[in-house]
Amino acid sequence: MRADARKNYSHLLAVAREVVAEHGVDASMRDIARRADVGLATLLRHFPTREALFDALLRANLDALTQKASELETSNPPDEALVAWFREGVAFVHSYSGVVALMASAHADPESALHASCAAVHSAGARLLHRAQADGTARADMDGEDLFALMSALGWLVDQPAFAPRGAHLFHVITSAILANPPSNDVKKAM
Repeated sequence: MRADARKNYSHLLAVAREVVAEHGVDASMRDIARRADVGLATLLRHFPTREALFDALLRANLDALTQKASELETSNPPDEALVAWFREGVAFVHSYSGVVALMASAHADPESALHASCAAVHSAGARLLHRAQADGTARADMDGEDLFALMSALGWLVDQPAFAPRGAHLFHVITSAILANPPSNDVKKAM
């Protein structure tokens, strides 16, 4: 990609990140183009579909979440790694309104541009969960889909004004339900 095209791409992505942070995943492509001070055709040249735009916006975050799981897996006890990664995941799904539905849809659709990144995040979480289950520190009756569902639900809940003040408490309740006989201080420290 030429230097000027790369600069335009980066600018469009930065503006899209701002607009999506304000308006969620339903943000208008026209609004993004208008705010970036380019025509819609220019935006579509770089991102031919909404999904392509969200792939570019979210891929770096999803890849970082996958990488974080790998780091935690090798440097922390299984229960602590799981709780720390879960916290990172909740923060991510809370970052953009509507991202949970977008990720769930992409995970179920192998043709989606986001599918590979979503599948990698699911797999990373499942690995951490399985490691904690093998260690006896996580419930044996859960799987990676359950973990993602709880992460998504908590991310959505703390986005609701009525539940936002209880975010830390809800995190503690859910992680306590994930862990087998959690020591309450360890879970609270991981928040």
